[in-house]
Amino acid sequence: MRSAWFALLIVTGINLLNYVDRYVVAALVQGLGEAPPAGLGLSDAQSGWLASGFIIVYLAAAPVFGALADRRSRPHLIGGGVAAWALATGAGALATGFAGLLAARSLVGVGEAAYGTAAPALLADLFPRERRGQVFAVFYAAIPLGAAIGFAVGGVVAQHFGWRAALLVVAAPGLLFAAAAALLRDPPRGARDEPDAAAGLPPQPWRTDLAAYARLFARPTYSLAVLGYAAYTFALGALAFWTPTFLQRVHGLSATAATVDFGTTLAVTGVVGTLSGGWIADRLRGRIAHADLWVCAVSMLLACPLVAVAILAEAARLYMPAIAAAELLLFVSTGPVNTAIVEAVEPSVRGRAMGASIVAIHLLGDVPSPPLIGWLAEQHSLQTAMLLVPVAVLVSALLWIAAAALRPRELA
Repeated sequence: MRSAWFALLIVTGINLLNYVDRYVVAALVQGLGEAPPAGLGLSDAQSGWLASGFIIVYLAAAPVFGALADRRSRPHLIGGGVAAWALATGAGALATGFAGLLAARSLVGVGEAAYGTAAPALLADLFPRERRGQVFAVFYAAIPLGAAIGFAVGGVVAQHFGWRAALLVVAAPGLLFAAAAALLRDPPRGARDEPDAAAGLPPQPWRTDLAAYARLFARPTYSLAVLGYAAYTFALGALAFWTPTFLQRVHGLSATAATVDFGTTLAVTGVVGTLSGGWIADRLRGRIAHADLWVCAVSMLLACPLVAVAILAEAARLYMPAIAAAELLLFVSTGPVNTAIVEAVEPSVRGRAMGASIVAIHLLGDVPSPPLIGWLAEQHSLQTAMLLVPVAVLVSALLWIAAAALRPRELA
């Protein structure tokens, strides 16, 4: 177990650093827009493509690395991917124009795809089933914390030393984590599962990977869990992108107050909610069948009216607590839903299960939600458009209820 906890420490550090890297660029947009030599003279559209280029490569690479994670050494994949991402971030600091920076930021997606598919499968084989909720909660709690640190690091370092220094500061630790990850042990697939679950499927030849992905989505529990995760990601992506603008436009907050207040709330509720969700799911595991899915569903049902209050309330004494409570409940699902996804499939296909999940939740979730909310805001108002968020939260709850209800029949 000592080596298992060390592995959790390393991959959680990688996840934290990854989200620092992802969000540091958002803090550098103003500096990148300045004329050379201080910046690169990027337009807002070009700055936006830095995020889109990363997402495109990330989604394209995730299924490939998912298949590799089911066949090859997962620590080596993680270490190689993190090294590639760190080098790409460092190369971005040396870019002299938009094309070079876009290429570097896009290649970061390769590194994230490598560890994003392999790390959850590795953790599932290092820890017993009764601890997985807490383990995944620790791993995913790094996301909101890393995002908040990314904004802070980008803003502070760029202000004093420039945007290139901010990228180098983020890139350097990546190489250390890559070396540490490559030295982790890789347990057998299904090593910590019950005998019937560990039997799994034999390694599949390359030509059947598409069939393997098709088989995954033919399973009701897996497909419903992933679709619920996509609806959840749709809601969370819309809130993360539009809430600061919503607070300024609808409630008249200053830009500083809106971003600082929301960023602080996001970091605190994200960490507390994620850790609490994993702990609750593990505590209920022996008492309630398929507790992970039920924790997800109940937390979404409780969050739905709070999101509506946060959008519709006029008084700060109502909408600010509602925002905090809703975010707390939304993040409760992060650990349990990923636990449910890896346990809905055989150990031999968990890498592919995570790869397919990554593609689905982003393509159906936080890729379309910000522009769709923006389009609806132009047609009506931002407050009206944001009412799509509680609808997505309710849809995720219903899908997870269906997954939990169908799981016993699928196992039988």
